[in-house]
Order: sequence, then C-alpha cells, then structure tokens
Amino acid sequence: MTWDPIKQPGSLTERIVDRIGQLIDDEKLGSGQRLPAEREMARLLGVSRPAVREAVKMLEARGRLVVRHGQGVFVARSAEDEVRDRLASLEVSLNELFEMRLVLEEPAAVWAAQRATPAEVAELAEALATEEAARQPPIDYVALRDLDTGFHMHIVRLAKNRFLQQTLGVLQEMVSSGMETTLSIPGRVERAREDHRRVFEAIAARDSQAAARAVRVHITSARDAALARVRDEALASPVADGRRPR
Repeated sequence: MTWDPIKQPGSLTERIVDRIGQLIDDEKLGSGQRLPAEREMARLLGVSRPAVREAVKMLEARGRLVVRHGQGVFVARSAEDEVRDRLASLEVSLNELFEMRLVLEEPAAVWAAQRATPAEVAELAEALATEEAARQPPIDYVALRDLDTGFHMHIVRLAKNRFLQQTLGVLQEMVSSGMETTLSIPGRVERAREDHRRVFEAIAARDSQAAARAVRVHITSARDAALARVRDEALASPVADGRRPR
C-alpha cells in the first residue's frame, strides 16, 4: 500500500478523499480493512489531522468508509460482500432447518410404519388424496402449503411418540418455512406429490426402512431446491449483474 505525501494542488480535504478513494478502488485497501489511525494517516499523507478527520467524514457520508467509535475507521463492505454474506447466512439456516427435519421426520416415518392402525393408514390416505387434489391447477399455494404441512404432521402423530409430539409445533413451523422457499419452484409441486405418495405407500406396506428412505429423499430434494433458489435469487440481484444499488 502506498500512502505517499499529498502534493497535488486543490482543496486539501478533497485531495485526501481522492487519495483514500483511489487506494480503495485499486484494492490496496480491501473491503472491511481498518485504516491507519488518524495521527498515522496525517503523517503518511503529510497533512494535518483536522484535514484527515474532515476527509474521513466525507468518505463516511459517501458510504466508502465506516467509523466505529472505539475501534477505528474501516473500508465499507462492498455490496457484493453483503450479498455473499446474506447468501452464506441463508444457506447455513436452510441446511440447519432441513437437517432438523431429517432428525425428526425420518424416525417418525419409521414408527408410523410400525405402529399405525389400518384405520389410521386410511385417514392418512384421505389426507394424501385431499392434498393431491389441491396440487391440480389452478393451485392455491397457501392452501396447498397447509395441506402439505398437515400430511407431514399426520405422520408424526401416527408415530405415537410422546416426546416427538412435543416438537409438533416447532416442526410444523420448520416444514412451513421450508415450503415457503420451495413450493412455487417449477417442478416442485409434482416432485413433492410423488415423494409423498412413496412415503405413504411405505407406511401402508409397514416397510419402515422404505419409509425412512422415502422421507430422506423427499427432505433432501426439498433442501437442494431451496438452496438453488436462494443462490439463483442472489445471482439475479442488481449487484450480481453489475448494477450497484444506489
């Protein structure tokens, strides 16, 4: 990094602003990097501390620097960095959400296959039929989300595990959250219908291993679709296509 003394003519404050701005543009000062202390910057640039202070204020007002009291002055994070951070955070959240769904729903399907009575399997078949009817166009996505969630919750109830039942409210929220991300993705309605049908058939056949596999395939597929959506949305943002937000 080059902090040469400022010698060009013109407003001293503007010259300091231009010099620091050029260091940022040339990536000699990276996104989020801490600048030297005010006294040191003044020495390096051969200017007064008040001039440096005024230049920092101007650069902060322009969104190029961030002043953190007690910590120092930092290069503002770029819009691209902010998008990457949001995307990383969303990916972590979605992965954790679907991981917990697997932890709860896979054993629920196993126990449902082992414990559901014929009458309860018939009730699950009715719930599936109602849900499948709702998947026909024109689709009411709010109603379908509720029916889809209801199918998952029905399986949890058939598991007949008191401790799992206590997670019902939390699990219902997780399922709904995941579907809000994936329900309108092209092809997901049909894929979810096929997945639910396989889960039901395994439970009806008392095949606990097949039920576990079907649930895992379904939840993994939903997770992959959700991750693909958030990545696509990030790539479609103004920052991703070169249009920096103002």
